[in-house]
Amino acid sequence: MTPLHRHQIAWLSDVAWQQVQEVQAHTWDAVAQECLQHWASHRLPLVVTRQTASEMPRSVALGLPAPARWDKRRITLAVPRSAVLYFDAFPRALEVQCLLPLPARAPWLGLCEQLSACHATARVYGSYGWQRLTGLDHVHADSDIDLCIAVSNASQADAVAALLQGFAAPRVRLDGELVFDDGAAVAWREWAAWRAGRSNAVLVKRLLGATLERAPFWHSTLPRPLALA
Repeated sequence: MTPLHRHQIAWLSDVAWQQVQEVQAHTWDAVAQECLQHWASHRLPLVVTRQTASEMPRSVALGLPAPARWDKRRITLAVPRSAVLYFDAFPRALEVQCLLPLPARAPWLGLCEQLSACHATARVYGSYGWQRLTGLDHVHADSDIDLCIAVSNASQADAVAALLQGFAAPRVRLDGELVFDDGAAVAWREWAAWRAGRSNAVLVKRLLGATLERAPFWHSTLPRPLALA
């Protein structure tokens, strides 16, 4: 069985989409129903969201962040694990270059090359990631580029955060997370501040919730509480 993790894309079967629409027909308003109909008819993906331990592994909590044409709704639903055809990932950073303003594309390519040299896999979620996946109008003038970057240790995380801090391109602002091997994720800006001693704790997000951490969380093997942020 494929392990679940945050920022994981899920593709549903046609039967599952039909069941979702039937079950939720009297729950959502017309805007949400129209959005779901589009998602189902175009076989678009959903994203794995925060899970509830009592429901796993029977069902999967999924989310649909609608674009502007559907009022940027945040639709959540739960489906049986068997309804998921397969899991996938958001686009790699280089794949969204075509969505950036022209003056930002060369600096973006440079950043992608630098991250690759650090052996860090960077993927783009948020509005840019969703627009690349769906072709819909997710990106707007104030959209950040949300990066999900896999790192294996603190030294690599420090190097990646330094690259992100040094990135400069017209009309582009970076956001996102560093994700360690065990799935623990922390916003890269918060990581940089914490490592520099500007904060005494950092918010660490996991599949089942989030906690404030003051110790080196990437080494700990202790069970994590389900405290929600």
